[in-house]
Amino acid sequence: MAGPDLPRPDLPCYIVGDIHGRADLLETMLDLIDAHIGGTGAVDPQLVFVGDYIDHGPDSAAVAARLRALTLEFPGNVTCLMGNHERMLLDFMLDPTARGPRWLRQGGAATLASYGLDPVGLDQGATAPAWADAAARLAEAVGEATHGWIADRPLVWHSGNLWAVHAGADPLRPMTDQSTRVLLWGHPEFDTTPRRDDAWVAHGHVEQSAPSLSDGRIGLDTGAWSTGRLTAVAIRPDGSHAFLQT
Repeated sequence: MAGPDLPRPDLPCYIVGDIHGRADLLETMLDLIDAHIGGTGAVDPQLVFVGDYIDHGPDSAAVAARLRALTLEFPGNVTCLMGNHERMLLDFMLDPTARGPRWLRQGGAATLASYGLDPVGLDQGATAPAWADAAARLAEAVGEATHGWIADRPLVWHSGNLWAVHAGADPLRPMTDQSTRVLLWGHPEFDTTPRRDDAWVAHGHVEQSAPSLSDGRIGLDTGAWSTGRLTAVAIRPDGSHAFLQT
């Protein structure tokens, strides 16, 4: 039920949780959103993805290509934020020897495979030339256009009192004064300390068994890559809302 303590964007919006290389679930979610728009008659809806498009799942390359195409086709209606996994990919390309082992442990091997590269032999003991070669081959496979698109992803989207970020926010700071690290990696007090303003923060990053909307937080990461449940929330300007799930 609508009330003064609910998220109230200026336009109808759909915010989608972490996809992590599941192109199949992305397509299903886009169909669900299209049907919801048709059923509710939403005018000028905004579609926001909270980041973590790559790693873990099998189709990182396809997901990145599909989302890039959507942002190019509908620049006024589709926003793709940066997640910490996109940041890890970019960091790997900048400093493959130092950043590579952690990225591969966090699901990066699946992204390499999705671009046709074999991650076998890349581990904690891999040589610097091996890491550098892998980064160079990945950069070539990704291509300058997609690399530039990933690097240009914004960290924040907002409308009305609703904000979308990847990981969370410092509850004691205004949403206009959040650090890049907090937005990408989270804040230790985000889940426990209530905000002192009326901002609602939709986010992914932390896997939950079910989506949640309470106390100024909207959690949308339902572990799609392993559970098959990709989640989005539909929110209207009057504060009414519904979860969509594959």
